[in-house]
Amino acid sequence: MTIQKPVELVLLLGSLRSGSFHRALAKALPDLAPSGVTISLLGSIGDIPHYNADVQAEGFPDTVHAMGGGIAAADGVVVVTPEYNYSVPGVLKNALDWLSRLPSTPFAGKPVSIMSGSPGPIAGARAQYHLRQIMVFLDAIVFTKPEVMVGGINTKVDVAAGTVTDEATRQFIGDHLQAFVQFVDRLSPKS
Repeated sequence: MTIQKPVELVLLLGSLRSGSFHRALAKALPDLAPSGVTISLLGSIGDIPHYNADVQAEGFPDTVHAMGGGIAAADGVVVVTPEYNYSVPGVLKNALDWLSRLPSTPFAGKPVSIMSGSPGPIAGARAQYHLRQIMVFLDAIVFTKPEVMVGGINTKVDVAAGTVTDEATRQFIGDHLQAFVQFVDRLSPKS
């Protein structure tokens, strides 16, 4: 695939742990992306305070403005998240709750790719489906095929190196990113 113009994606990581399998997956994505595609990590969702309407009434935190601005400026968003208790991590949901309240609605019309994994075989599928529901409210446009759900993620990434070590998984994620970039291109306004 030849990319006509550079594509800038931002990455929203749903895990806080420094030794997270998902952090390793996220770090590997720029190397797996097609030529001409940059993937930049947004700020940490851990830096966003718990949502509170009283805090919002005093003004949105700078961390929320910065994350919203990064999303709005990007061509698309990649969300990499674990599954917690059959759903998305609370800290990710909190960040999305804040972002949903920004007047600029940064996710509106934005192409979104979702990736998940787990040591088990279900690979975060329930978190992905809950996240898809949340994205409907945010008016995002979620890329649906091929889905990236990495079962046995603990055997397919090197946490210390931040790489995907399983060749079949590397190839599949690379194919997914290529298809996502084509999806982003189809949705982008033509000059």
